[in-house]
Amino acid sequence: MSRAHSGLKPIHNARRDRRGRKRAGIKSCCRKENSMFAVIQTGGKQYTVAPGDEISVEKIEGEAGDSIVLENVLMLGGDKGVTVGAPMVTGASVVAELVENGRGKKIIVFKKRRRQNYRRKAGHRQWFSKLRISEILAPGDKPAAKKAAAPKKAAADNAPATKKAAPKKAAAKADAKPAAKKAAAAKKAAPKKSTAAKKPAAKKSED
Repeated sequence: MSRAHSGLKPIHNARRDRRGRKRAGIKSCCRKENSMFAVIQTGGKQYTVAPGDEISVEKIEGEAGDSIVLENVLMLGGDKGVTVGAPMVTGASVVAELVENGRGKKIIVFKKRRRQNYRRKAGHRQWFSKLRISEILAPGDKPAAKKAAAPKKAAADNAPATKKAAPKKAAAKADAKPAAKKAAAAKKAAPKKSTAAKKPAAKKSED
């Protein structure tokens, strides 16, 4: 007598737990076979990464947008198979972009010794760096050139031109100031000559 005719539930859905919830399939929780991945080591910890992943690691000095090369690669995987280092894969590296440097959530450090009236409470926030994996380089591969480098250089070339134009204006203003001073001096000198000419005339009339 089959289970369907006996009134029992058929066992056709084996990916459900005791409460009837669906279990995650094996394929959904694993990486694709053709995707490239690497196992790297930084800050005393190991991470499995693939291009496009974002990971938080121990703090790395730098500014947002900097390119960081991680050379401690323990294992490489891809279309050609898996390469395991001994202990590192020589010539392999992982290129990442530094997204930000920040601090994690605050944790409380509390110490107590009973019957000693000893209590110490302190807080701590661990520094971290958020990285975005750009590419994984196998031994012999070269990093891809950045496409956004050309516009930055063009902007940098235009910046000195504007800075050079400012000194020319300043020089023109400096030349105009001496000319104005000379004109003012000439105006002041003209009345002195007229007064000098009038004085001898007055002396003649007295004679």
